[in-house]
Amino acid sequence: MTVAVNTPYTVPIVFMQILQVTVLILIAAGATAIVLTRRHVHQVLLLSAYGMLLAVLFLVYQAPDVALSALTVGAVALPIILLLTLAKTRKREE
Repeated sequence: MTVAVNTPYTVPIVFMQILQVTVLILIAAGATAIVLTRRHVHQVLLLSAYGMLLAVLFLVYQAPDVALSALTVGAVALPIILLLTLAKTRKREE
């Protein structure tokens, strides 16, 4: 039977718990801000910041590979695709 590797934190556990709760609160606030924003361009920019927050969350939980993927997709690729889509649909409306 193999056991997963348990890497201990190099900082006090209380600090890590406070950091985790803080990041989770920021993520909840970011998701609420995206939903409450009316302008599409602002929503895309907030979505990019939200993707960066998710990458920070994965780093806090010691998953750097997932953090890099989340950063690439959530903070870069998806907002670029959405901004290009918004630009193309606005050209058609005019």
